Amino acid sequence: MSITLSRLDVERIERLLDAPALRDSSVATRLREEFDRADIVEPAQMPHDVVSMNSSADCVDESNGKHHTLTLVYPKDADADAGKISVLAPVGSALLGLRVGQSIDWPGQAGKTHRLKVTAIHYQPEAAGDLHR
Repeated sequence: MSITLSRLDVERIERLLDAPALRDSSVATRLREEFDRADIVEPAQMPHDVVSMNSSADCVDESNGKHHTLTLVYPKDADADAGKISVLAPVGSALLGLRVGQSIDWPGQAGKTHRLKVTAIHYQPEAAGDLHR
């Protein structure tokens, strides 16, 4: 499954991953693998149905039918209770670049795997013209 990422998002995330605490972490490795397989586009060329940084998306957990509205954010803005998921969290890094209709598997509590499907995007900075947010 191919993913599409904004060049600006990739550059900002790379700067985060260059921090000594993250440079050799598993999350850095996972995100860099995503970057390697991604189609990287200029912000103005970002398809409007793709989860980018600061996008707010509706998702359904296909394992239990629960609906969630999640906003993909940088670590400093993360607040799980408010649905703001860090790109450095496993589910956050997995959501980055997904299109509406695509699903990802992610590990939940007690070793249970969840399948999260993106069903809609309410806000995407690129679609809203916020190209340099």
